[in-house]
Amino acid sequence: MHGLGASLGELDTLAKALAAEPPRCDVMICPPATLIARALWQVRGAFPIGAQDCHAEPSGAYTGDISAEMLKDAGATAVIVGHSERRQYHGESDAAVNAKVRAAWRAGLSAIICVGETEAQRMKGGALEIVSRQLGGSVPDGANASVSVVAYEPVWAIGTGKTPTSNEITEMHAHIRANLVARFGVGATEMRLLYGGSVKPANANEILNLPNVDGALVGGASLKAAEFLAIIRAAQIAS
Repeated sequence: MHGLGASLGELDTLAKALAAEPPRCDVMICPPATLIARALWQVRGAFPIGAQDCHAEPSGAYTGDISAEMLKDAGATAVIVGHSERRQYHGESDAAVNAKVRAAWRAGLSAIICVGETEAQRMKGGALEIVSRQLGGSVPDGANASVSVVAYEPVWAIGTGKTPTSNEITEMHAHIRANLVARFGVGATEMRLLYGGSVKPANANEILNLPNVDGALVGGASLKAAEFLAIIRAAQIAS
């Protein structure tokens, strides 16, 4: 819940920088729904625009909610679902996330499906089990690399400045990859796995060079063009 019209200047700066020096990686910004249409106009095709959440139903008496079809109509190409803050503050279950993923596909959007454990769960040694359960419940049958991205975001690392060690990230991403391949077959090796949780210019290069880390789900550092550009450069080096 960051961003007003005045924030579009950061997108303009980002778009101009990427137009001048096209990135060797994929870039997407997922602003609040109120800014999607204006963001598309502001970036002038420099990169796609996604959304932060959607309702599972295509329409109906759900005042204040936004359907995947509405997001598609506004110009979005993807939507984040199951973010830990949605799970924590809105009580979203794996089943609810699963329904939102299917809604995204129904509307022609790619789904960025978030999973991750709390600090208490990790301290108890249950991180891998928790993520396995979330993957099983949140990712619908039929997931494939063209419409599905999985983002691992340890809840305790989001906005806290804390970051898992390289070994912890590597272990979890290998676990997620193995889980997806076991369920969906060899095609799941092409499904993108993102790491999210206090990604910033200082640690982006190290994280993005880890095995099975195909990109980053960037939070606070995406609010300023200069910081996000530094992460994009780190991604290009990693690629």
